[in-house]
Amino acid sequence: MGVDTVTTMVPSLKGKVSEEEWKTRVDLAACYQLVAHYGMSDLIFTHISARVPGDENHFLINPYGLFFDEICASSLVKVDIDGNVLDETNFEINPAGYTIHSAVHGARHDVACVLHTHTSSGMAVSAQKQGLLPLTQHSLMFYNRLAYHGYEGIALNLDERERLVRDLGDNIAMILRNHGLLTVGGSISEAFRRIFYLEKSCQSQIEALSGGSEVIIPSKEVCENTLNQFKSRSDLNALEWAGLLRLLDRKGSNYRH
Repeated sequence: MGVDTVTTMVPSLKGKVSEEEWKTRVDLAACYQLVAHYGMSDLIFTHISARVPGDENHFLINPYGLFFDEICASSLVKVDIDGNVLDETNFEINPAGYTIHSAVHGARHDVACVLHTHTSSGMAVSAQKQGLLPLTQHSLMFYNRLAYHGYEGIALNLDERERLVRDLGDNIAMILRNHGLLTVGGSISEAFRRIFYLEKSCQSQIEALSGGSEVIIPSKEVCENTLNQFKSRSDLNALEWAGLLRLLDRKGSNYRH
């Protein structure tokens, strides 16, 4: 079944939800398709969620079984913090996705979007004892703002939510040991920006360490200065997101359906 066929089977929700929710749906569907475009998806696994504007206890998440490049605004599933599906839909949600995302949305009310991936480089760094090293300009975006959570198996145990939240704290990203990467953001575009550069950081680290020579780590003062420079450039988020949406539109993506 092709992407267009899957999309046409999903009735459009445009005009049936609030304008704010529809915009969130469009941006979240775009985020899924961008994760696929940049090679960060994992068949039907991993997940991205976004809080529904106006109701901090409701969030949108992917329909379990669709590839990320098949997801459109109308196919996203709305659930409450207890995992109840709120709208009529033929889709289910990933139980492990609910565990991780409900934990973060329930505890971090500053977070609008939670993004989780299983990329080769992300999983590789998650298995390295030292974690992410401050080796590159990209990695310094996460300097002293990156958490770690120990592996407990597939995230099906709801008791793990307390530990996930505790380990994440007020950080912007977390490495799930022996598992993958997670970023959060005050917007969908911010969470995507962070996963894009966290993934680049992990790729660079794996390549640098595979070279066999000693690596150079900047001084603490340089690391802190670079982090402050990143914090001062919040305008880059909107500029990048506008360009990313243009990229999807040029591809003829169905994310706005």
